Formats: sequence, structure tokens, C-alpha cells
Amino acid sequence: MKKSSLLTGNPIRSIIMFALPIMGGSLLQYSYNIVDSIIVGRYVGTDALAAVGNVSSINTFIVGASLGLTSGFTIQVAQLFGAGNKKKMNKYAGNSITLSFVIGIAVTAAALILSTPLLHLIKTPDNIIAMSSAYVKVIYCAVPVTMVLNVFNAIARAVGDSKKPLYFLFVSVFVNLGLDILFVGFFKWGVSGAAWASAISQLAAAILSGFSVLKFNKDLNITKSDLKLNLKISWAQIKFGTPISMQFTITSIGSMVLQTAVNGFGSNVIAGFTAAGKAEQITNIPMSGLGVGTMTFVSQNYGAGNYEKIIKTVRKIFILDVAVSAVCSLVLFFGGQQVVMLFMDEYNSEIIAAADRYLLAIAQCYSLVAVLFVFRNTLQGLGFTYSNMIAGAGEFFGRLAVALIFTPLIGFDAVCYAGPVAWLLADIPLVIIYFVKRKSLIKLAKGEAAVPQLIC
Repeated sequence: MKKSSLLTGNPIRSIIMFALPIMGGSLLQYSYNIVDSIIVGRYVGTDALAAVGNVSSINTFIVGASLGLTSGFTIQVAQLFGAGNKKKMNKYAGNSITLSFVIGIAVTAAALILSTPLLHLIKTPDNIIAMSSAYVKVIYCAVPVTMVLNVFNAIARAVGDSKKPLYFLFVSVFVNLGLDILFVGFFKWGVSGAAWASAISQLAAAILSGFSVLKFNKDLNITKSDLKLNLKISWAQIKFGTPISMQFTITSIGSMVLQTAVNGFGSNVIAGFTAAGKAEQITNIPMSGLGVGTMTFVSQNYGAGNYEKIIKTVRKIFILDVAVSAVCSLVLFFGGQQVVMLFMDEYNSEIIAAADRYLLAIAQCYSLVAVLFVFRNTLQGLGFTYSNMIAGAGEFFGRLAVALIFTPLIGFDAVCYAGPVAWLLADIPLVIIYFVKRKSLIKLAKGEAAVPQLIC
């Protein structure tokens, strides 16, 4: 088994080089939804754009929670790779693939039942509820494929390969773009066509990524027996993944409550909020990519016993992330409106005004996101995934307070600052937990504590 550059190279350079393809992949993944929104907004209209944006909080609740669960499955794969235990690593990787698909089927069944009641629960306006429902039902049918794709990519990254997932996503995004134009622009299938384009594109990426992981990755040798579900391994993986999934679930409930408040301002404000959110997602990509790189670095080096290296690198990556967040703030402040205009077929002052107010609030507080990504991913890489759930609870209470208390008093400005309030309440426990765990890492580095057993 070869040594990953995350184990042997310059830490910061290795994390950045590892993260760059992840950033590219994230940009392509976000482009699925962004392309949908641009084409829907231009070919179908403002109500259709609002319908697609309206379901984002529900999608995070269902799809995000599912993907969060699978993210936890492969932490152990990275730790075992760092420890050099190839046999057990293959078993955990194979089990995660099958487990993800089985869970995905169950999630799809539940999501199809819950989707329409959830749309009513968040007070979706009558003029867009049918379109929102049509869009999400197609997306939910693709959840098993999306989960397996996420696991294939996570397995590849766990063993140090962040480039091939980018190549496969690059192919799928062109499939998505072509099908979007065909289904929405030519066949006039509306929001359902956009959803089908995304689903088929995810399938294309999953097939390519699956072949790469199962057949062509030299660090992996996943056999048919490895793909058989093992109850002990499944339970261990679910224990790792559940807190991450709960983080998505808790924060998405807060987002749904916040979306309910936004929906009270009408379709134009919903559309502005949606378009501004897309601009924010783009600027999230560098910090998110560095976060995944940090998590993989920490996982592999924790398995290899490089505790002092972890401590020093986390401090440096924190400084880098804060600097990146400052650049992203400037991009949002000066370029956000240009991104928002992409989603409109004609100028609408109410949409632009809502988007501008939101982007200004986010740009003022973006360093809080850097803190969130660094410490959440570091703790996740160490295996302390419960911290995700605690941080998620902080985000939930932040959004809940804004939606229920401050929005009726202040109006849409309160909605704009809901994100920063949520980030702050998530950052506080993450920083505290990290510095507590940092003391344990220092003891391990000095040989003053017993080496932890990676897998029970």
C-alpha cells in the first residue's frame, strides 16, 4: 500500500493540493442545482425558480441527512488506510457501499410519503406547491444513487485520491446541462425535467465512480465478500455516521422554519433569497474543500499516530481558512449581484433588493464559516462525530430564534442574519470541544496516554 501525500508531504501544501479537486467537484455538484435554477428561471419563470428554491430546506432535511450518514461511514476507511490495515479497510469500504444503497431505498420510500406534507408544513405558497412537489419527488427517487455516489467518492478520497471524483463529475455536469436544455427548453417538462436531468446525471457519475473504486484503484481490493453486509461493521459505521446525519437533520429543521418565515414575504423575495443562496454556496466551496481535505488529513494521520503533526497543521489551516473567508466576503459583496442576475430573464427590483440585503449580511460575517469548517472537520476526522450534532443544535436554535422571534419584529433583515447567528452558536461548542481533545492529542504525542484503538 502506497503512502498518501497527506501522510508524508508538506501538510498545508498536501491539504491544498488534495482539496483543489474537491473544490472543483463541489463546484460541479452545485452546478447541478444552479443550472437547474438558471434554466428553470429563464425558461419557465419566477414562480418555477421560487418552487425549486422553496424545497432546498426539505432537501437538506432528507437528502442532506442521508448523505451525512454516509460521510461518517468512510472516516474509518481513512483511519485504517493511515494505519496500513488493508484487509479491514477493504471490508469497511465494501460494507459502506451496500449499507448506503439499502438505507437509500428506505429513505426514498419515506421521503415520497413525507414530501407533500412537509411542503404544506413550511407554508409553501399555493402558486408554487405543485411545482415544488413535482421537483422533489423525482429528486427523492434518486436518493439511493446519490448516496452510493457519495460513498464511492468518499472512499476514493479516504485513500488519497481526490482527482478521479472530479473527472467523473465533470462528465456528469455536461450530461446534466444537455438534459436540462432538452427536457426543460425543448420538451417543456418544467421543473420535473430539471429534476430528471439531475437524477440521470447523478447516475452517470455513480457508474463511473463505482468502476474506478471497484476495479481500478490500486489501494483498494474490494471483493464480493466485502460487499456483503456485516452487522457488526454496519453498527460501527452507523454510530459514526448518525451524529453527522443528525447535524443535517437538526440544522435543516431550523432552515425549514426559516423558510417558512421567508415564504411569508411572497414569491419575489423567495426567488431573491434563493438566488442569493446560490451565490453563497459558490463562495462556500473553497472553505468546504479545505474542510474535507483537513478531515482526510486528520483521519489518515490519526490512524498513523502522527498526533503532533495534526496539532500543528490544524493551527496553520485555521489561519489559511480565515484568510480565504475574507476573500470570499469581498467576492460576495462586489460580485454577488452578477450571480443573482443569471437566474432572471428580466430585471426585477424586488428580487435584486432581497438578494442584496442577504448577501451584505453574509459578507459581513463570513469568517464564522471558516471557524465552523476547520473545527467541525478536524473533530470529524478524529472520530468525534458527536460534535457535529452539538454544532447542529447550535445552528438550529440560532435559526429558530431568528425565524420565530426576530423576523416578526424586524422583518426580512432578521432572515438575512439568521445564518451568521447560527454559525456563531455552532462555533462556540466546536472550539471548546477541540481544545479539550487537543489536550489528549498532546498527551498521545508525548507518549503519556495509551494509543487509541481505531475500530472496536
